[in-house]
Amino acid sequence: MTFSLIACCSETGQFGAVISSSSISVGSRCPWARSKVGAVSTQNVTLPSIGPMVLDALAQNRNAPESLESVMAQDEFSDYRQVIVVDSTGKTASHNGEHTLGIHAIVDSDHCIAAGNMLANTSVPQKMLDAFLSMPHLDLANRLLQALEAGNDAGGEAGPLHSSSLVIVANELWPLVDLRVDWTDDDPIAELRRLWERYEPQRDDYVARALNPKEAPRYGVPGDS
Repeated sequence: MTFSLIACCSETGQFGAVISSSSISVGSRCPWARSKVGAVSTQNVTLPSIGPMVLDALAQNRNAPESLESVMAQDEFSDYRQVIVVDSTGKTASHNGEHTLGIHAIVDSDHCIAAGNMLANTSVPQKMLDAFLSMPHLDLANRLLQALEAGNDAGGEAGPLHSSSLVIVANELWPLVDLRVDWTDDDPIAELRRLWERYEPQRDDYVARALNPKEAPRYGVPGDS
């Protein structure tokens, strides 16, 4: 039902996740990221609490494999979960339960990992990873979106997609980027790309306004005199 990629940028320290699914509102349940800590995608038969629990474990100075193992040991239905993790050192970890649905696969490299279930074919996560690694000159958001598009071009999910999400954390407690397409009958990945193209020019302004409203750029809306 889902394919995703999570990553840590070795240059900026940002963490990010990109994901798409046939299910509604995938961004509200599956991708998780925390500044200076790590990123998680919990999918297949999703237990959303796995995300923050793994991040809590990472924050206690455990690495990705140790954190994931400790959390999955507490889950009675771990055989139904597919989970991927990346920590602040770039180390990755994954869990792929024996009841993961349909065609499924997980692949990883330094600082990034991709996974999917109910896929059109097993190459989808590898195509995502290849695209992500081939564009080190781009910022994290654009690399993640390119990876998601590459996975979709490789076949994506076996059924129609309806939702997608992009989340990135930097130095603040809130996400630098948190864009979601909760439902569409058209192309949620193309819609996510359009959202990013609207948001990218304003991204840093929102951070500036939050940190120092007195010196922030003007809002440029009616009534802002």
